[in-house]
Amino acid sequence: MGEKLNIIMVISHDTGRHIGCYGVDVKTPNLNKMAENGIVFTNMFCTAPQCSPSRASILTGMYPHNHGLIGLTHRGFRLGKCKLLPSIFAENGYQTYLFGLQHESPDPHLLGYRNVIKGKSNSCADVTPIFLEFLRSKPEKPFFAMVGFSETHRPFPAYNGSINEIKPLPYLPDEPDVRRDIGGLNMLVHRMDNSIGCIIDVLEDTGLYENTLLIYTTDHGISFPGAKATLFDPGIEVALLMWGPEPFCGGKRIDALLSNADIMPTLLDLCGIPIPPEVQGKSMLPLIKGEVEAIHEEVYLELTYHAAYDPIRGVRTNRYKYIRSFEWRPYWFPPNIDPGPSKDVARKYGYFDKVRPVEMLFDLFKDPLEKVNLAEEPQYKDVLTYMRRKLYDWMKNTGDPLLTNGYIPPPPDAKVTPPRSYEPRDMDPFPI
Repeated sequence: MGEKLNIIMVISHDTGRHIGCYGVDVKTPNLNKMAENGIVFTNMFCTAPQCSPSRASILTGMYPHNHGLIGLTHRGFRLGKCKLLPSIFAENGYQTYLFGLQHESPDPHLLGYRNVIKGKSNSCADVTPIFLEFLRSKPEKPFFAMVGFSETHRPFPAYNGSINEIKPLPYLPDEPDVRRDIGGLNMLVHRMDNSIGCIIDVLEDTGLYENTLLIYTTDHGISFPGAKATLFDPGIEVALLMWGPEPFCGGKRIDALLSNADIMPTLLDLCGIPIPPEVQGKSMLPLIKGEVEAIHEEVYLELTYHAAYDPIRGVRTNRYKYIRSFEWRPYWFPPNIDPGPSKDVARKYGYFDKVRPVEMLFDLFKDPLEKVNLAEEPQYKDVLTYMRRKLYDWMKNTGDPLLTNGYIPPPPDAKVTPPRSYEPRDMDPFPI
């Protein structure tokens, strides 16, 4: 396709789809500009609802139990031997850069970044000026740059505005403390959006935008009870925006069901680089070019370790979601929920007292908030059997150790929070 594209991927922490162009009541004019002039992917989900495993899926195009990073890097979990996106780009003539945050390895150079540039912190306030200086320096082309912001991870700043202006989350009680909590998140989203605007301005001022693909995404859903560290949609939904030369322009909207494991093979396909055979994601380029309407009938989801061990797996189609728990846990698991006012409200309303069913089935057309478990409803027996088989076959075909071994032990030096009030109990074998 002529001169090789420069690729910039901006990734934020814990943002889900909490930005304006996804219909959320938060001011994000610059991300909205990306959506209006580029492509917005409306049906993208992560492989895992926590940062290290999901981010590693972006770099490898693989599911966590296959790339090996099934828990958090800073707690002692590690990637296996995999082909990584930055390494592949470096091997194919790209200059590779990391600016700011990564959460896939103790040493970012092991990920294939030949240049690692840090600020005083990983906040966009410190990372963005350094990255803008790089863009203005007429960098050697082609380049691949990952720009990681610590926003919008907790803790949130105190929100002192009117809570009447804050739209509540539909899966949490409409309490003042929850609204103030959302207000703090909105402040960080707005700060991040300002940084996106600065990057867009410099790309336009320098002319780099003519041959640069700008990508924005995040690792998983927002850090609220019922979202992050769950397989419910608020935990697995992620934003993906792309803006650049044709075919990444024109304000396209792609509604096809996608996984963030698809990002890596898409970029390799775009750049004419062979996709490693072990990659499990699929290139989205045929979708982007309008050649096909879908590349997946379903996406697969997993969680093994966050702070605590919580082995669950899931499969999602456009209409149905099936979740299987492999140990007894509360519906929302307190050790895996980040502290904050919303967690205190959830505790007050008893969300942590209810036991999570072994199997959950949701009709997302009729019940988008996933409130009604249909796993024991006779009229959904055939759907349950189909979804259960889909998940079982995927776990078997991908060699998921949870299916073959049951309990998956952490690495010897890993830090794992005990389940506290819930003791693990043996579960029934996978029902087929």
